[in-house]
Amino acid sequence: MTFPNQRPRRLRTTPAMRRLTAETRLAPSELILPAFIREGLTEPNPITSMPGVVQHTTDTLKRAAAEAVELGLGGIMLFGIPETRDAEGTAALDPEGVLNKAIRDVRAEVGDDLVVMSDVCLDEFTDHGHCGVLDAEGYVDNDRTVEIYARMAVAQAEAGAHMLGPSGMMDGQIAAIRSALDGAGHVNTSLIAYAAKYASAFYGPFREAVDSQLKGDRRTYQMDAGNRTEALREVELDLAEGADIIMVKPAMSYLDIVADVAAMSPVPVSAYQISGEYAMIEAAAANGWIDRRAAITESVLGIRRAGAHTVLTYWAAELAGWLKESH
Repeated sequence: MTFPNQRPRRLRTTPAMRRLTAETRLAPSELILPAFIREGLTEPNPITSMPGVVQHTTDTLKRAAAEAVELGLGGIMLFGIPETRDAEGTAALDPEGVLNKAIRDVRAEVGDDLVVMSDVCLDEFTDHGHCGVLDAEGYVDNDRTVEIYARMAVAQAEAGAHMLGPSGMMDGQIAAIRSALDGAGHVNTSLIAYAAKYASAFYGPFREAVDSQLKGDRRTYQMDAGNRTEALREVELDLAEGADIIMVKPAMSYLDIVADVAAMSPVPVSAYQISGEYAMIEAAAANGWIDRRAAITESVLGIRRAGAHTVLTYWAAELAGWLKESH
């Protein structure tokens, strides 16, 4: 038999050879850790559907942030869970509220050694669980909600957030927040825009993580899973409104969207490896069906290979530890 001169397997012969020729690599600085803090806790509260993830107390959140610095993570994204909710989500605007206080505490702990990010959305703060305020018919009022986001963003910037993550998928939210921040003197506070956020079945464990009060769904404002071209329209709008980074969420089932956005975006692209993705791998690994470490690493590598510059993942700290061990 005759064989061709080209043999791609030559570049797979040893681990060292595979490292030398790897096209995509992972680094701790590309990873962002989502973290939850719940008002009133005296001990961290485990999230049953997300083994290894907890609702933090102030002290444990500060320790997690300090560990993120030691591991070289790129950032930490904060989500707050208040004791009291109402229809307008007013706790989101309280300077002493759970999220704004957490931002101050984390900034005091890590300074500028870690990018401190915070979620700009009302779903954790409303008693109906939607990402905005409702009109008389129960429909999310886009423009009233955006006005609250703008005030919420200024409060978070004043608390010390380096970067804000408007995640509610309201039309015009980036422009309104950018204008409010600039008007309040926070011209250097950046925006990571959840530009293409889909209505997904894989958000389930997150609902437990934030003790969501949601009844129904968010399909009138989050994107339909079948739409691809619309994602680019959403991205273009957020870029025009002043987004500094573009987010695609979820990651796993939307890697084509990540690739599309990465191909056209002039700013960095991020992707969120969400709670359901985390829970599935953990459950399969717990049953002995897959190699946990290999599956985690491969899943995040796939998101990076699709074009994401950074990845929000609940495995950020653990994965960063593995990466440091291997170098």
